[in-house]
Amino acid sequence: MENREQIGKVWLDLSRYPGEDFYCDGAVEDEILEITRNYSEIEFQKIIEEKKSWPVLYHLSCQRENIVEFLPISKADRVLEVGSGCGAITGALSKKAGSVTCVDLSKKRSMINAYRHDECENVTIHVGNFKDIEPDLPADYTYICLIGVFEYGQSYIGGDKPFVEFLNILKKHLAPGGRIVIAIENKYGLKYFAGCMEDHLGTYFSGIENYASGGGVRTFSRQGLEAIFAECGVEKYHFYYPYPDYKFMTTVYSDKRLPGMGELTNNLRNFDRNRMLLFNEKNAFDGLVKDGLFPVFSNSYLIVLGEDIDVNYARYSNDRAKEYQIKTVICESESDGKEVRKYPLTDDAKEHVANLPAAYESLTKRYEGNGLKVNKCNLVETDSEFYAAFEFVQGHTLSELMDACLDKQDFDGFMKLFDKYLEYTGHNEDYPIADFDLVFSNILVHGDDWTLIDYEWTFGKAIAIKELAFRAVYCYLLEDEKRNCLPLDRILERLEITEKEAESYREQERDFQKFVTGKYLAMGELREIIGGEIYEPQRWLKSFQKEEDIFRVQVYEDLGNGYQEETSVFIPDAFKGDNEIEFTYQVSGNVQNLRIDPAFDACICKIKELTFNGEAVPVGARGVLCVNGKVMKGKDGISLVFPTKDPNINLNITKLQPKTDNSLYMKLEIVRVSVEMAEDMANAVKKIF
Repeated sequence: MENREQIGKVWLDLSRYPGEDFYCDGAVEDEILEITRNYSEIEFQKIIEEKKSWPVLYHLSCQRENIVEFLPISKADRVLEVGSGCGAITGALSKKAGSVTCVDLSKKRSMINAYRHDECENVTIHVGNFKDIEPDLPADYTYICLIGVFEYGQSYIGGDKPFVEFLNILKKHLAPGGRIVIAIENKYGLKYFAGCMEDHLGTYFSGIENYASGGGVRTFSRQGLEAIFAECGVEKYHFYYPYPDYKFMTTVYSDKRLPGMGELTNNLRNFDRNRMLLFNEKNAFDGLVKDGLFPVFSNSYLIVLGEDIDVNYARYSNDRAKEYQIKTVICESESDGKEVRKYPLTDDAKEHVANLPAAYESLTKRYEGNGLKVNKCNLVETDSEFYAAFEFVQGHTLSELMDACLDKQDFDGFMKLFDKYLEYTGHNEDYPIADFDLVFSNILVHGDDWTLIDYEWTFGKAIAIKELAFRAVYCYLLEDEKRNCLPLDRILERLEITEKEAESYREQERDFQKFVTGKYLAMGELREIIGGEIYEPQRWLKSFQKEEDIFRVQVYEDLGNGYQEETSVFIPDAFKGDNEIEFTYQVSGNVQNLRIDPAFDACICKIKELTFNGEAVPVGARGVLCVNGKVMKGKDGISLVFPTKDPNINLNITKLQPKTDNSLYMKLEIVRVSVEMAEDMANAVKKIF
């Protein structure tokens, strides 16, 4: 048998190939082989959308390369890629490194790799079992990459301690100062608790249950990986956190730059299998971030064994049109500490990045004499690099501060921030320069300093501030359903936007998104057409829930320390028939706020009567009534729509002139509805957005 085979400029070394492939995904690999033989990489995205196939997406998407693209590999480096498969990351390594040596068990997959990278003269692919090939490999690799491979150590190596042995073998092939890079799922990744199947076995909770049912694959917790490193004598290692996971990473975090509240919103990214949706992952991540537990529950890990790299954070925007594909990096600068950089990911995107310093100059002139600062930008161009450099600014995003107000139901505080936003961003409104992407997350607040940190979409024309503010609110609402409690009537009143204007703004936003993404679909859109079903068990449980558990009225008192579950009470006999609630509740003078939960399901409530010490409660007055639903004002009163299974009505007792002893009387008409119907009604209230 011929020991070598050439495809284009790529050599396949077959000297250790056993003569047949022991690992194959079937006919789909033949399909992918034909694609790579007959089409160039620039055509892959179109084919992915046409095929609507998970394997085609997984093996051919350029976004797979993100997981290694941010690594500081240079032409002086020699890279060993173990388990190279169909070459999802080989191309990225080839562009960066001096040479790339691939090892893979499958000849067919290695041929796919070679055909898609047939112009890469620095790539060699060894076909066969790693244990057979390894003795012939040199000991001078500066990078050894195992992307989605380490978990198969038992199959590669065998023995009692396959993962320790695997790592020890790899260490022998490192040059002095070299690094081993491992990308692997976290067995305790939040997505598995939320209802995703284990990636390799296709079963629920396998990793969480410590692989009790067996199988040849093992993923690990962070602590489990650290135990392996310790047994191998590895002292220097650094964890990175690819998000949503390492397969289609859009953002990578590190211990030097962990995610903030509200950043982790793209959680429905499973394409290959159905999943359950047991809870809202975004809200769960926010809690983990707040409590410092994100590293424990990150969906995936990327670990650099060896010296650390200077990248603290990287975000990829490469599901856009070619001319707008960029990478945003926070890194360590030798002179000034941290620095933010924006790199073009394609030659077509260089002009987009090159325009950023001019945008900075123009926006600085527009906002001169105003309270809004613009983050300084310089263009850096060397023989090896081209990027726009920005100062690293400390602070909290405006969206974080607004969220904090909504969490406390401090709508006056929210409106103060919004009014300041309008004042600052609306300065010099007729100036023929505007940043179209003036969303709240692009403004950092540090004390009294407000800084615009991202102005990528700056255009040479004047844009009305109400148009920019409408878009900011529109995007803010879409990012998190918890923000549905936003007082939209006050926003609309402040912006003076008509329904006709709102429709034109919504249409403009749709056009802008297509302008950014070009003719191809973004990953979120691909999830809709390729991804599996999403099952919500809570909907099934509804059919088993007893009505007496739903139709109950619970009351909480706030004496200055917030609401406490243990001191709440249920009102006996509050339901007068199927659709009416009526009760009287005695309120002490120490109570500051009162919360009434009218039921334990989504519902619509009409306030028939509400009095405090015999006087009608002015529910329309500012700061008196607050609900976690939507308020609809009708000719004969107020109705409340609750698209939640935990509806609550909050009354600010301090605004009702309380006495030492007080009496609250409430009469409601209540109708139980589905969450979906309540959401539709609530959305109709905010339809202008």
